[in-house]
Amino acid sequence: MKQYEAELVLDAKAKLGEGPSWDERTQELLWVDIEGFKLHRYNPATGEDQAIEVGEHIGAVVPYTEDEAIAALFSGFYRIHLQTGEKIAIHDPEEGRPGNRFNDGKCDPYGRFIAGTMSLSDEKKAGALYSMDTSGNVRLLLSEVSTSNGLAWSADRRLFYYIDTPTLTIRAFDYDIEDGSIGNARVITEVDDADGFPDGMTIDEEGMLWVARWGGRRVSRIDPATGEVVAEVQVAADNVTSCVFGGADLDELYITTARGEREPDDGTLDGGLFRVRLGVKGTRTVAYNLGQPVNW
Repeated sequence: MKQYEAELVLDAKAKLGEGPSWDERTQELLWVDIEGFKLHRYNPATGEDQAIEVGEHIGAVVPYTEDEAIAALFSGFYRIHLQTGEKIAIHDPEEGRPGNRFNDGKCDPYGRFIAGTMSLSDEKKAGALYSMDTSGNVRLLLSEVSTSNGLAWSADRRLFYYIDTPTLTIRAFDYDIEDGSIGNARVITEVDDADGFPDGMTIDEEGMLWVARWGGRRVSRIDPATGEVVAEVQVAADNVTSCVFGGADLDELYITTARGEREPDDGTLDGGLFRVRLGVKGTRTVAYNLGQPVNW
């Protein structure tokens, strides 16, 4: 099995780093600290990281326009201005469910924003998975989700891969790219929690899944056809949360991690942002509505 080792690029000390996406227009990484209530913009060329306070849990962020991003916050979907931090509400599909928050999310190949929720008190099957189309309309894709996490689509757009972390499985669904519906769910692999729980996920140009392993100090490259782990990235942090391909050639894997409530001077790299250069290219981050403004 091929082994890689990730390097620390930002000692961010994030409580719960998550939800990364690559903005190819600016060549910057957008990522979030869910428990720190921050949206981050990391510029690899300068090493600078801008943190935007959002005032509540923020589960995921995706590119939108040059000035704004789309994010899944505790209180629903928002537009967020990347300079001023101004928030403009779009829709809250879980209004009246204060026990939940949004977790991971990303755009499908058409530009819809797909994001899921989870219980703040670890209640099982209390979350759901939602799809916000390019007009701002939201619909339910899945209910009875425990910890909505990793998402990815196959190159032909016909398959949607999804992780509900406590199930220790990766499922595949048939995906209708025209209307964004899913169906025919099946488990493609079960993972060993001894190597960490399955968390965030991305996919490379060869169709292999890269899965962050919470509690496992690694990212696993998994062949969805066989379920075999074919490569691993070692990460110097206990809880690895998500990953996304970036860089000018999309051959760099950026990895988010979490430190929880540990003291900032405990000497660990937990909560840092990591990167590894691979011999394979990834798939591009799709901006919401393919980067075109929408009038709500």
